[in-house]
Amino acid sequence: MQLANKIIVVTGAGSGMGREMTLQLLKKNAKVVGVDIHENALVETQKLAGVGDDCFKGFQLDISNKEKVEALPAAVIAHFGSVDGLINNAGIIQKFIPVNELSYEDIQRVMNVNFYGMVYLTKSFLPHFLTRPEAHIVNISSMGGFIPFPGQTIYGAAKAAVKLFTEGLYAELKETNVKVTVVHPGAIATNITENSGLGKPKGDPATQTKMALPAPKAAALILRAIEKNSYRITVGKDATILDILYRLNPRFATNFIRKMMKKAVGNM
Repeated sequence: MQLANKIIVVTGAGSGMGREMTLQLLKKNAKVVGVDIHENALVETQKLAGVGDDCFKGFQLDISNKEKVEALPAAVIAHFGSVDGLINNAGIIQKFIPVNELSYEDIQRVMNVNFYGMVYLTKSFLPHFLTRPEAHIVNISSMGGFIPFPGQTIYGAAKAAVKLFTEGLYAELKETNVKVTVVHPGAIATNITENSGLGKPKGDPATQTKMALPAPKAAALILRAIEKNSYRITVGKDATILDILYRLNPRFATNFIRKMMKKAVGNM
């Protein structure tokens, strides 16, 4: 799908990949509906873009609130007249602790944002998308959605659910005008840890930045996937390599990640 003159909803548009995708979409002459739980972050995104409400409209919204999400399409259509795409990007990670130590409250919060929020938005916009000449849904999973990361087991389970939901949705919509893409990013240089309410990550910031793919590059790859109507993409060398490794030998890959996480979490 060509992005010029399209109206795209981006969740998590106040920071990280969501902000970068928003800025790049606007440069491609698309219009953006920015959704974020932090209203001031949306204001900052719009200031960085240097555009008015005719090109960018921000909506402060907790995507885990089904009733408020269901009211969003009408508000967006009232402002822009129609919608052509949805990028379900907003997400949070869990505390870096085993399942045995994780509270049910924390488990539900991760699932509600990462999985149910994506489902609510998809179901709320899908009826409208089916009336459009063409439309596109992008769901951001994770490399944690296809390979387990100890200490992020619930996060991974939520992202695995996003993966299967998206692939099933693709199959259901294959004969329609709505295209579907699932994205598996690796380590991306964003502030997801802070946005998840976990404070600043410990360890050497320079090392962490060096290992992570810059958010602008990740955003560009995701938007390119929309333009190519890609079924599935991995973003970052780590995600690509681990995808191959896990397919070849799941047990070896799992044990490898376990060792890596044990070293990493000890420095966080």
